[in-house]
Amino acid sequence: MTVILRALETAVPPTVLIQTEARDVFAAQPGLTRLGTRLVRTCFDGSGIDTRYTAVEELTRTQRSENPVFFDAASGEMFSPSTKVRNDIFAVQATKLFVESARKALDACAGIGPSDVTHVITVSCTGFFNPGPDYKVVRALGLNPGVQRYHLGFMGCYAAFPALRAAKSFCEADPEAVVLVVSAELCSLHVRTSNSPDAIMGSSLFADGAAAAVVSAKELPQTGAGISLDHFETTLTPVGEESMAWNIGDQGFEMVLGSYVPHIIDEHIVGALEPLLARDPIVSALPYRDIRHWAIHPGGRSILDKVEAKLGLSAEQLKPARETLRNYGNMSSATVLFVLKHILEQVPDETADGAEERICSMAFGPGLTVETGLFTKVPGQPRAAGAASQAAAFAQPVTV
Repeated sequence: MTVILRALETAVPPTVLIQTEARDVFAAQPGLTRLGTRLVRTCFDGSGIDTRYTAVEELTRTQRSENPVFFDAASGEMFSPSTKVRNDIFAVQATKLFVESARKALDACAGIGPSDVTHVITVSCTGFFNPGPDYKVVRALGLNPGVQRYHLGFMGCYAAFPALRAAKSFCEADPEAVVLVVSAELCSLHVRTSNSPDAIMGSSLFADGAAAAVVSAKELPQTGAGISLDHFETTLTPVGEESMAWNIGDQGFEMVLGSYVPHIIDEHIVGALEPLLARDPIVSALPYRDIRHWAIHPGGRSILDKVEAKLGLSAEQLKPARETLRNYGNMSSATVLFVLKHILEQVPDETADGAEERICSMAFGPGLTVETGLFTKVPGQPRAAGAASQAAAFAQPVTV
């Protein structure tokens, strides 16, 4: 039985953060030491990011508020609201992205309507509320109230893979299943000014976004390119538990992202790939460079640099990950789905055979956990609307 990701759509909030302007705001905050100021400039300038999106409209110079909570545009001062204040915003703004991306994915999937959905899996690690996003999606889209609902919470940047793996299992258990997978993250809710290298790194990288996929094994028309979900594997590296973590603090969630993470990935990425590639003897016999597509979670520029060098990949193979990072930043669990969408929207090579259309995908998260997936790009009629909508998102950026 072949389980296909038949539609993949994304959504971002309307407010754009320009990286250089965000850098200047963070570098000008009172209380920063000289070292802190240098770290801000180094992290922001070396991030590989040009623009990010945020659900916090207040994080812009053009937004004026009588009682600012995050940022006073008049004075240029940033504040540190409580975790409750941040989470209350998450409940409202994340719901919008969950619903928007899910609706777009269903609209893009030929032969599938809201009444056909049998399972909903939602993913997020940047906030909590209940009834949760799974409930909100069912109600907003008019899904069958008896649909099976699951929420994967607080897993971090790799969580899209457990969600897709669960969707595949549901479809294999029930050939009539139609699974809607939706990830939405509001990482910018948790940025704060600090002299801590971890906090500065997080402020330079993290952003907001959502992605939704429709997964099924049913025989359906494939109007756009899809993805066969072939194999998944999970690996825990022998070191790194203290190097990447996601904790709940009084002033938001606190990211631990040690500078040694890229080195851990460099040392253990080959071992992490071995169990995945062993599932397909043809692919396992290929040099890494001969696997055509690589959908790598862009946790940061240095992580992508290590992956590219260690596996001997070409710049073109890392382009989907680097462009996602450059245009959107790190949106935690949703990010790798943006990378996969980039690959789906590439113009197909008419000379490519099935082996050349394989996709090897990886995401990294707390633990240090490495989730991997081996997929096959399924051809379909190109859909220009998705690419056009992403391009339109950059038409009139709002400066920070």
